[in-house]
Amino acid sequence: MDDEQTPVVEAVGVAKRYGPTVALADGRLSVLPGETHGLVGRNGAGKSTLVGVLTGLLKPDAGDVRFNGEPAPSLGDRAGWRRNVACVYQKPSVVGELSVAENLFLHRQPRGRFGLLSPSKLRRAASDLLEEWAVPVAPDVPAKELTVEQRQLVEIAGALSHGARFVILDEPTAQLEARAIARLFDRLATLREQGVTFLFISHHLPEVYEICQRVTVFRDARHVVTAPVAEMDTDALVAAMIGEARELVRLGEDRSPVPADAEPVLELENVAVQGIFEPVDLTVRRGEIVGVAGSAASGKRELAEAVVGLRSRTGTIRAAGRTVRPASVPDSLKAGIGYLPGDRNVDGFVSVLSVAENTTMTVADRLGPAGLVLPKHRDAKARKAIADLDVHTSGPDQLVGELSGGNAQKIVMARALASDPDVLVLVQPTAGVDVRSKESLLGAVDAETRRQRGALLVSDELEDLRVCDRVVVMVAGRVVAEHERGFAEAELVAEIEGIGDV
Repeated sequence: MDDEQTPVVEAVGVAKRYGPTVALADGRLSVLPGETHGLVGRNGAGKSTLVGVLTGLLKPDAGDVRFNGEPAPSLGDRAGWRRNVACVYQKPSVVGELSVAENLFLHRQPRGRFGLLSPSKLRRAASDLLEEWAVPVAPDVPAKELTVEQRQLVEIAGALSHGARFVILDEPTAQLEARAIARLFDRLATLREQGVTFLFISHHLPEVYEICQRVTVFRDARHVVTAPVAEMDTDALVAAMIGEARELVRLGEDRSPVPADAEPVLELENVAVQGIFEPVDLTVRRGEIVGVAGSAASGKRELAEAVVGLRSRTGTIRAAGRTVRPASVPDSLKAGIGYLPGDRNVDGFVSVLSVAENTTMTVADRLGPAGLVLPKHRDAKARKAIADLDVHTSGPDQLVGELSGGNAQKIVMARALASDPDVLVLVQPTAGVDVRSKESLLGAVDAETRRQRGALLVSDELEDLRVCDRVVVMVAGRVVAEHERGFAEAELVAEIEGIGDV
């Protein structure tokens, strides 16, 4: 491949901030015509932000984007962006109730006499497009009946019909089984021969080596390296992704080993969620923090949701010896399980309610006689949480929506602790917070387990996992490895990314 070619897309010095949070500090990327270019990096590395900029969904604070040597369209010129780039996301963007043909020509349906929509022209145009790009799907099929594999091919065909010959594939194999992945890769190879260029984003590094010619690594919101995959072995690639071992969080280094005969506080026996993860056996003992690591498609978050009653599941879960009913959040709370969800903005708090109301939401029936909420009791509990977690707030009456991300996350932690649980289930507990907030949040987990609670900490952030006594790794719905405290970071990341005998 000739390096003198004009890149299909080139990003230079792209930066994006959200208040104090740096989402991207130095985004650089150059994708050459006809290649499949890998983009890899840990969670929070800046990949999603760059994709938002490359597709015209985000306006960068600094930097430039060019397509085929020309400046990117203005943000308002959606047709111009569609002519240059398309993105097929892990989550479907098709409208399930419409047919394949209607999805392919959404907002641009062919018209017949008197400007009326023409179903026959629509079907013919869709058939021609599907045939041109060899997508084996009938145009009249409702999109909701498509397999994930078919849906992705339909979305690619729709993107190409706008004139784009550069397609971003965001975790395209996350929901595919092995044979479907092989078929997808065959189609991508054929499309490359027809002049289509791909940016391939994946947490499964062997796929990068299988189909990509070059790879770019992002770390800590910055470009680290771009190199031919043939010149970068897996050790070098993982090292570029994690960098040198960081010392941001050294909490828990003096934790004593949990005795093997310590009382179980959370027991999972053959727990499974159909189509998401296979049966899991796992025990958390009093005083122990057990980490669960894995990529977004590993099943780790769904495992946590099954434990707290948010998902239907099979198998048996016991908390402090009490069997927990499946798919029952109230029963999980009664059993002594506290929960910190993975997305505070969606599931973690109610922004228009106060700090006190959010903190005590799960224990409102305990704040006064006959289930009444006495403000003095509610505010007293909130003030204690504010002090314990070092929440920077004007007081219990301040709206949570007015707090910084780190302080809002502390309120979500306070809510998880409010019921005095025996076991905490924490999903990405330090996502999107600053270093000081990370230390406070992980310090709280460390302190609570020293009081003989247990914790199931679901994350793949190394700072989170370092505080754990044990870490299990999930890949594609299976537990594939377990590590004691002091694990080798490169080995753990390699397992998460699917490298090795997993």
